[in-house]
Amino acid sequence: MSSIKQFQVTFDCAEPERVARFWCEVLGYVVAPPPEGFATWGEFDRSLPPERQGSAFACMDPAGLNPRMYFQRVPEGKVVKNRLHLDVRVAAGLVGEERLAALEAECARLVALGAVRVRLLPADGDDESCIVMQDIEGNEFCLD
Repeated sequence: MSSIKQFQVTFDCAEPERVARFWCEVLGYVVAPPPEGFATWGEFDRSLPPERQGSAFACMDPAGLNPRMYFQRVPEGKVVKNRLHLDVRVAAGLVGEERLAALEAECARLVALGAVRVRLLPADGDDESCIVMQDIEGNEFCLD
């Protein structure tokens, strides 16, 4: 029986490089190396037929600890709520007003990058507060 050691998170999107660069800013990631055999993502794109150019991009944790993120262009737009979302852990271990202040500060930073604040989910006795947001193409994620 094998065990999975790595995985990547794949986003369907309209503009892979734009969305990847947004997530680089959110997570402190860097642009991943281009596909094997290419010096740059631009060189890779130029090797593709015109209709496929700009169809993929990737970013990664510079420390190599967290999953690689891959962005692929799809023809259809997002129409319903995500079935899977990322929780961006900016206030782990914090509670009450200290937690809310950390969430609000990160929310303001991400809104300046193009994210959209959807709503605050206040602490309810079981769960601490979090902020539901959308990235630059409307994909939901939470500041937790």
